[in-house]
Amino acid sequence: MKTPPPNWPRISSSVCYRDASTAIAWLCEAFGFELRLRVEDDDGRIVHSELSFGEGLVMVSGEGASAKRSWRRSFRSPASLDGRFTQAMMVFVDDVDASCARARGRGARIVEEPATHDHGEDYWTDRSYAALDCEGHLWWFTQRLRDPVTR
Repeated sequence: MKTPPPNWPRISSSVCYRDASTAIAWLCEAFGFELRLRVEDDDGRIVHSELSFGEGLVMVSGEGASAKRSWRRSFRSPASLDGRFTQAMMVFVDDVDASCARARGRGARIVEEPATHDHGEDYWTDRSYAALDCEGHLWWFTQRLRDPVTR
């Protein structure tokens, strides 16, 4: 298997927002992402962006109801689907409690408070919380506390 292009993880995800510009600023402020690329169309709408978090990458764009490519016309924010979502993102952080406090302080809706989950001696122990972002995407933030591989 060949390596991905420089500065790209092997897997990245894409999320869609009604107001991608506001969402990008919010994700950076509340969750600590960093904007590395922002592409706008002639009307100033976000057609592509790249937000990094450590070595991870999330692409953010606006809804594409009038897009030329058929799959883009179906891409929707949970805000346009009565709060329904079809995927959840998981991000490893160094300090779950500090991450949760930051997110809560910037308006994230915490749907599961930070809790420790011990999966047994042969597996791992994590501390995590779940939050809904400014348009309803579900994000899990996790801190690995114990990992049998790295004991």
